[in-house]
Amino acid sequence: MTLIAFGINHRSAPLDVLERVSLAGDRLPKALTGFLQGDHVNEVVVLSTCNRVEVFAHVERFHDGYANLRDAMSTATGVDIDEFVPYVYVHDNESATRHLFKVAAGLDSAVLGEHEILGQLKVAWETARIEGACQRLLDPLFEQAIRTGKRVRTETVIGRRTASLSHSAVSLVQESLGELAGKRVLLVGAGEVGAGVAQALDRTADIDIVVSNRTASRGAELAETLGASTVAFENFTDDLADADIVISATGATSRVLSYEPVAQAMAGRTDPLLVLDLAVPRDVEPSVADIDGVSMLVLSDLQALANRGIEERQKAVADAESVVDEGLAGLGQQLSAQEVSPLLGSMYRWADAVRIDELDKQAHRFADLDPESRAAVEALTKAVVAKILHEPAAQLRDAAGTTRGDRLAESLRDLFDLQ
Repeated sequence: MTLIAFGINHRSAPLDVLERVSLAGDRLPKALTGFLQGDHVNEVVVLSTCNRVEVFAHVERFHDGYANLRDAMSTATGVDIDEFVPYVYVHDNESATRHLFKVAAGLDSAVLGEHEILGQLKVAWETARIEGACQRLLDPLFEQAIRTGKRVRTETVIGRRTASLSHSAVSLVQESLGELAGKRVLLVGAGEVGAGVAQALDRTADIDIVVSNRTASRGAELAETLGASTVAFENFTDDLADADIVISATGATSRVLSYEPVAQAMAGRTDPLLVLDLAVPRDVEPSVADIDGVSMLVLSDLQALANRGIEERQKAVADAESVVDEGLAGLGQQLSAQEVSPLLGSMYRWADAVRIDELDKQAHRFADLDPESRAAVEALTKAVVAKILHEPAAQLRDAAGTTRGDRLAESLRDLFDLQ
């Protein structure tokens, strides 16, 4: 079997393409089911963030598995294959594993060393487990990748002085509006990104927050933690006239805020309105920024600020890569123990059964041997079996977790009829 990492990110594709193939929120469970329907796909985990959509899958064969994943991506997103395939990157086996570990370490992020990706990986992993899409093969892979990502941030300086997106948002809002005390914030969407920014603003100044979310119960839960009020999602535009800051970060696949309601809210108004569109795909029509008195920030603005002072963190990349290497080695050992050891145990038991059977057939030849000689024969035959099996066992342990290891294991099962 083969491991594939198949995806699109902020470097490989234009933002509008990345937005259209997003599989965040409620779309993800259904998408996982679709990926698993491929004849050659065994397990799958989908990571969908504002900067990337990546599918990690264990497949029977590379080309057939890739075709299954590509077709399922098109079905799940409604985007024709020809529109996104030019921007797709694909890794397999060792390369795919290393890519996942680098993502977990923050080495592949728009903000080098950022912390949010670890939480996003955990959510992707947990969602796949709940949906039955991640089991014996991918489970240890993600567990070790997340453990390695944590080590990178505690054992190297790559994550130090990394401004989070929330911290960057506060800085940009203050730069735009000045004093925040008494400002009114309308938060549209109760997801991780929007909630994080709202919480950061709330910690900075005494502000008034109104939360609007498509799922009212989730919006009410967030509002309670913020000491905020709520407004029904279908009516949130009614609050635009009173808002100083609008944060929109929903998981919607189409625009949730258009030009007209914002223009109406700004009619006759002298106070400025700052709109933070932090969604992927974007929530707010770009033309909103053309309205007098309206300023708009998007996710890339926050990322650019978060990357200030990146030179110091770049010096720690080599240290982070070393931790990744150690994590990959640890994964190999884990896979060896998990997958290879039971198979080797079966092989040694089979060989020992053959040894005992042959000794029993020749028992009449040893009838006159004293106990010490019998023990010597027993030890000698065990040593011969161990010697013969040593090299095949070593080869299998060394290749564990690779395509070659899969081939060797399958050959071993076929040759000796092992389970």
